[in-house]
Amino acid sequence: MEDFFFTPLSVEVASTFIDLPQNYQTMCRLFQREENPFLFQTLQLQETDYIKNYKGFQDEITIKVAGNNHLITPVQRLTDKDFEVLIYSIKPYTNITGLDVRYNLITDYGAHHVVKLLEDIQNITYLNLMFNDIETEGGEMIAKALHRNTTLKYLRMTGNKIGNKGGMFFATMLQINSSLEKLDLGDCDLEMQSLIALATVLTKNTSIKGINLNRPLLKSEEEESTVHIGNMLQINSSIIEIHLCKHDMKNFGMEQLCKGLLLNTSLRYLDVSWLSVVSNNISGEGLKAFSDALKTNTTLSNFYIWGNKFDSETCVAFSHLIKSGRLKLENIDVEPYVVDNLMYFAEVSHGIKKHYYWTPSYGEIEGASTNAGFAIVPTTPHL
Repeated sequence: MEDFFFTPLSVEVASTFIDLPQNYQTMCRLFQREENPFLFQTLQLQETDYIKNYKGFQDEITIKVAGNNHLITPVQRLTDKDFEVLIYSIKPYTNITGLDVRYNLITDYGAHHVVKLLEDIQNITYLNLMFNDIETEGGEMIAKALHRNTTLKYLRMTGNKIGNKGGMFFATMLQINSSLEKLDLGDCDLEMQSLIALATVLTKNTSIKGINLNRPLLKSEEEESTVHIGNMLQINSSIIEIHLCKHDMKNFGMEQLCKGLLLNTSLRYLDVSWLSVVSNNISGEGLKAFSDALKTNTTLSNFYIWGNKFDSETCVAFSHLIKSGRLKLENIDVEPYVVDNLMYFAEVSHGIKKHYYWTPSYGEIEGASTNAGFAIVPTTPHL
């Protein structure tokens, strides 16, 4: 506790935390807007949050104004107008490199301000817009702004319903942008066309190291997107992390991924597990193919499969991988056990997604296995 209160801050960082709330008030007067008390109080507490997560070497600041932070009351989530004032408030500070405005009320109109942010504040490398109200039009504006932006490294669009057309705009963006390293399009209502387009573009994009394509809206059972993702993995030598939860993937789809893994030398993190009632539908045959692929592929280290269908043969195969050291228990979400001479799986939670949608008030848990994606592909604010 003593270290918490006496963590040394650089003069520049300390000055930013002191000035920022006052600058916000100045901007409110300039724009003739009423102050958002939740935003003002959150800005006042940024120094405490920074010190709590301080690692002793970085002077870069991520401003976090999460609309689901109920430790500050009353919660008054940011509107488009609040977001505009916030952008102008942080603009003078070059040491602010990240902005987290998850779970607020930013709409397609607010996407105009996102474009302004990406165009005018070149020091921003991390932008978290997850679970706002941005739809296709806003997605298009943000994707097109990234045609010109060369500094953003990590963008989270999670939960914004940009739809299939929005996904297509991001696929086009990835043909042009060569600086973005992580892109999160999970829960964005992507469809088959945009999934195929994204997979196709990633055969040539060499900057993306991590991508989340969780929970698309798929109507076909032919698994065309998985075929294209498998083909991409055969060619792409830079992607390290990929999330494919809730794709209703079956054995055929898993086998396509395995074909890609046999030739892939870069992927370290693969998540085909489930996040809700709906799961992938991979049974023993597909999972056995994957365990065989791991005998050839020596790069993939983190694999999450809970929620699929396990038979005893699958459990035995993965048990051998664990016993041999090919898979470590902290890097997989199942653990084999034996009852009446039959092998079964139990779910093991390392907290690998504990902070994916939210961060608890006591801060992030230490340890690579608790936030494996951030450990494997470190980008601001997880450098």
